[in-house]
Amino acid sequence: MNVQLLIVGGGPIGLACGLAAQKAGIDYVIIEKGCLVNSLYHYPLNMTFFSTSERLEIGGIPFVSINPKPTRPEAMEYYRRVATSKELNVHLFEEVKGIVHHDNGYTVSTAKDNYEAQFVIIATGFYDIPNLLNIPGEELPKVTHYYKEPHFYAMQHVLVVGANNSSVDAALETYRKGANVTMVIREGEIGKRVKYWVKPDIENRIAEGSITAYFHSRLSAVRDRK
Repeated sequence: MNVQLLIVGGGPIGLACGLAAQKAGIDYVIIEKGCLVNSLYHYPLNMTFFSTSERLEIGGIPFVSINPKPTRPEAMEYYRRVATSKELNVHLFEEVKGIVHHDNGYTVSTAKDNYEAQFVIIATGFYDIPNLLNIPGEELPKVTHYYKEPHFYAMQHVLVVGANNSSVDAALETYRKGANVTMVIREGEIGKRVKYWVKPDIENRIAEGSITAYFHSRLSAVRDRK
């Protein structure tokens, strides 16, 4: 298949690029390895965005939320409606396997097809790339680099590495579902970027001893048992 522009990634940025290409009359295709806004789909189920809905809008299409800060389901509904109402050319569940540059543009090979494109935009984001610690035991089944929802961790001992938004949300939610939560934090305080309405909550839980926190600490290894 020949196209002027091939966009890798069907998240908000990839969709925004598709809208811009569509408006400019550019022949384009968006290739996404998973479902629509795949990275957002894998966000924690109860996540609330730090940004307001206006900051998450793309293509000048209003994002109306019933909350001061939109939730994950609201965002997924918004981007789905944008993609369908604008009839964006999105190929889902088609992973890009390779991109080769040549004199006339690029050859892009996927799990399903090969494309010739004059231009390529990489809009894969960062959420699908795990933040590896590169320590022994990180590959054990009990270690996960993504947090989905808290029920799974009820009545369990949970160790959370880090102290920014994702880590704090995971620590608080699993604690409130009955997990025994410990945090390992490289710095000497909770991250400055943590949502302002959440930061006092995690600091108070640590201060009262409900959540144990080791500051100025790093995880060196994970073992299957003690």
